Amino acid sequence: MSSSRPLSVAIIGAGPAGIYAADILTKTGLDVRIDLLERLPAPFGLVRYGVAPDHPRIKQIIVALHKVLSRGDISLVGNVDVGTDVTLEELRERYDAVIVATGADQDAPLPIPGADLPEAYGAADFVSWYDGHPDAPATWPLEAEQVAVLGVGNVALDVARILAKHVEDLMPTEIPANVVEGLRANRVTDVHVFGRRGPAQVKFTPLELRELGHVPDVDVIVYPEDFEFDEGSMEAIRSSNQTKQVVKTLTDWTLREPEELTASRRIHLHFLHRPVEILADGDGHVAGVRTERTELTGDGTVRGTGELVDTPVQAVYRAVGYFGSPMPGLPFDATGGVVPNEEGRVLDRGEVLTGVYVTGWIKRGPVGLIGSTKSDAQQTIAHLVQDAEAGLLTASAPDAGHEGLLARLEERGVRYTTWAGWELLDAYERSLGEAEGRERIKVVSRETMTAVSRQEV
Repeated sequence: MSSSRPLSVAIIGAGPAGIYAADILTKTGLDVRIDLLERLPAPFGLVRYGVAPDHPRIKQIIVALHKVLSRGDISLVGNVDVGTDVTLEELRERYDAVIVATGADQDAPLPIPGADLPEAYGAADFVSWYDGHPDAPATWPLEAEQVAVLGVGNVALDVARILAKHVEDLMPTEIPANVVEGLRANRVTDVHVFGRRGPAQVKFTPLELRELGHVPDVDVIVYPEDFEFDEGSMEAIRSSNQTKQVVKTLTDWTLREPEELTASRRIHLHFLHRPVEILADGDGHVAGVRTERTELTGDGTVRGTGELVDTPVQAVYRAVGYFGSPMPGLPFDATGGVVPNEEGRVLDRGEVLTGVYVTGWIKRGPVGLIGSTKSDAQQTIAHLVQDAEAGLLTASAPDAGHEGLLARLEERGVRYTTWAGWELLDAYERSLGEAEGRERIKVVSRETMTAVSRQEV
């Protein structure tokens, strides 16, 4: 790196992982110029497009991220798809270092028979729809009266809650207009959530689970025969206050009397049920889900009992985790859905790819919350600083950095957006909400988002 100019760094992905990495990098003492590239016209990633609209407390993370980007020492370049609008190799030529923070944007596969039936959906796709992701379809099929959700994490709870919740109770949120229209036609009466292990092994957070019990006109139903605790379960309860709270909430629900359950919609939580097949009717549509009863083995793991249970449903949502996507020019582990790396330094066939780094879920997989994302970024940035101080990072192109990138994008006719453009879009969305007596209404169309951001309306 030449001492006559700042270190030039491109970060791909303007979600929490990318923004935290940029923020930490600005505080290292290095003289640095950072461009934050985002495939969508708007920043904030899964905080904007992966959190249910009725969870405004979680969305307050955006407030903290907004403060980082509004300082002016990090440049947002949105509506730019790395691999199409500009290649990774071109970025490597123009920047001293590239950090990939693209997250995990796909549904993890669930290799069971029937997973390819037309009414077998990925939870991530459904979340994208109800969160107004510009790449999601405008409509969603909601003809099923009985639905299965496979998985026992917070995403599974979000999917179950949105399916069961009456649309009127979502109106105070920023839910897009097309989603409101779709949910008004929702015919669901029962949502069945299945997990293969016991109540002490679920991945719900206590707050999410408690909120489920307060959804108007929706009953949560649990089954006493699904409540089994082995020594591994008891140790989990003793060692984790979070697990203890979750188990208490679930156990309290077993004490409800049948006459208390009078809601028009129900969410059924089934534990110790391993999904083994999605059943089809004679026309090739989803007719049910087959599960195998499991039993705990003593250490919190389970084994099958051979007892099969069929539950009639007309749609199935798999919520068994997220999975990363490959990027052209970047090594990729197709089994784990991550980029091979050593503490954030990208590895290509076991060798360090100098100047290329990863952070967030594309680095470690879709586990952990905001605290883990910050720790990831700190580790990655520490290695970047070491490499910079060792003189390993040097851009080779004569039109290096920010100006070179923008010149290349303009040459190719890419309608990129900026932070000033995001502020215009943010104000526009809030004006739509004010007109409807709501805080804001999220704009769905990529074209509209881009036009507003670039003052082309």
